[in-house]
Amino acid sequence: MVSSSHEALHRIFQQDPGLFARAARHLGVAFPPPVSTVELSTDLTETQPLERRVDTLLQMNTEDGSFLLAVESQGRPAPDKPASWAYYLSYVYAKYRIPPVLLVVCADRGTAEWAARQVDIGPRQWCSLSLRPLVLGPDDVPVIDSPDDAARDIPLTVLSAALHRRDPGADAILNALAKALKGLSADDENTATTFIELTEQGLGATQAAELWRHLMAVDLSFFQSQTAQQLRAEGRAKDLLLLLGHRGVEVSEEDRERIVGCGDPDVLGLWFRKALTATSTAEVFASDGEAGPDAG
Repeated sequence: MVSSSHEALHRIFQQDPGLFARAARHLGVAFPPPVSTVELSTDLTETQPLERRVDTLLQMNTEDGSFLLAVESQGRPAPDKPASWAYYLSYVYAKYRIPPVLLVVCADRGTAEWAARQVDIGPRQWCSLSLRPLVLGPDDVPVIDSPDDAARDIPLTVLSAALHRRDPGADAILNALAKALKGLSADDENTATTFIELTEQGLGATQAAELWRHLMAVDLSFFQSQTAQQLRAEGRAKDLLLLLGHRGVEVSEEDRERIVGCGDPDVLGLWFRKALTATSTAEVFASDGEAGPDAG
């Protein structure tokens, strides 16, 4: 099953194709920024019943010409992948007749080191094809921990957060990103919501993800979209359960489902305040028509 963090590491380039040129500078490779892009089908299946799909495929049109950008999100080393990558590049070049570039994005340093190796295909006497992917890993994208820097390039900051999600600097990146998103105008709510979701996905199941949910619940209350409401509700539900557990209040499975299933941040906030002094979940729920099952 493809994880949400896997999705974020290539979807961010769909959201902002110009991010590729900016990120590639950290690899010492200068690509011109695109003047336009075309999102192409990721289906590389042949007529045979073998399905092959690249994660993201973009046609990047620049002042110097066009190239195809194939983006792969790679979670761990996989011996069969280089052969698949070589197939992807050969196939799209044969199909579109446009030079291809492979970008592999890895949140794990060991995987990034593995992916960056040049793979020569052919007998030892003659290399018929060399695979040279560009690789973005944690050591290739800077830690963006300044709100001003984050505001100047929010997509790069989202990528920085995803790639450094297990590093000590992750908290500083997320705080800077939250402040940058808060500085967006109300007209940019849909854009902010997209980056909130991508950041959530990119952090995966890490401690940084818990901080992000808390920041979204507290710092971005001015966003009223359904997605933002959901993120705030999820954060408040987790905080409420943590508080009840810390205070030794017994929480039944039914109570837990009720808390997690509540999508109203205001109701969850009310329950949280009552949980500061309550000795049972019945006391937490017993207010404003939210009486618990044991309440009179």
